[in-house]
Amino acid sequence: MKPKPRTLLLLVAILAFFSAGYAAGLNHFGMPKTIVHVVIIQWKPTTTAAQRQAVINGVRNMAEHIPGILNIWLKPVRVASLTWNYAFVIEFANQAAANRYATAPIHRAWSKLEQAARLDSLNVQVSN
Repeated sequence: MKPKPRTLLLLVAILAFFSAGYAAGLNHFGMPKTIVHVVIIQWKPTTTAAQRQAVINGVRNMAEHIPGILNIWLKPVRVASLTWNYAFVIEFANQAAANRYATAPIHRAWSKLEQAARLDSLNVQVSN
């Protein structure tokens, strides 16, 4: 006994409808090839608010002057630590941009400012 074409068409339509719903419900995400540089800072107890702000402003200044910096994040939403109290992120277009940042004179000058204000820092670079 062969199924009628109308019944077969209805089954295909139902299957397509449920498949589309399933696909629409999946979480869509990207895996960019950019490099994300995450820095977590522990300020010295004696560091002033002005010194902290100078470090933060320095990150913005570097982003304006070093080619290949795509985005920066300067406002930590949550730092889940009792000892680490600030974090920022820089997104580089590629490895060459990350290398330019590491060797740029403006970065070396900023590093001296940051080192004077921090007790310690951790940083990591991540990519896909």
